[in-house]
Amino acid sequence: MNVQVNINGKEEIIDVQANDTLLTVLRRKKIISVKDGCEQGCCGSCTVLLDDKPVASYIISPLIVKGCNVVTLEYFEQTEEYKDIIKGFNQAGIHLCGYCNAGKIFAAHDILNWHQRPTKEELASILSQFSCPCTDTVTLANGIWYAIANKHKRENNRDKKERWN
Repeated sequence: MNVQVNINGKEEIIDVQANDTLLTVLRRKKIISVKDGCEQGCCGSCTVLLDDKPVASYIISPLIVKGCNVVTLEYFEQTEEYKDIIKGFNQAGIHLCGYCNAGKIFAAHDILNWHQRPTKEELASILSQFSCPCTDTVTLANGIWYAIANKHKRENNRDKKERWN
């Protein structure tokens, strides 16, 4: 079956088999940031943005993404927000292992978009899903707080430049 979907800013028609997941379709397209980790959609390694919300591509049928926007880490890495997040992670001393990158980066993206000033409890709840030992929850929360500050600083600088032009 063919399904029309926007993948990384490009309208595509994907061929979907009965037992496919969104993960298998993306891997067939040689998109390597989505990984088959826990095979349950819990570890974050298969995370993509589906209409700007992080989802586990391992548990998503490609049939339900018809007409949706799918963004993978490869594409997201080109954004200013990615730079804010990575800078924040670096400021907190986070060194991602490569396995869980998409899950943690897209969780940070989601937090940056929906929580202006997340509480410690909100972050703990959101970040508790990650089982990868490369980064503990407290350090990851610190990285996200740094990313929020970086985003605010960048946006304030942009606003100031626009007012002067």
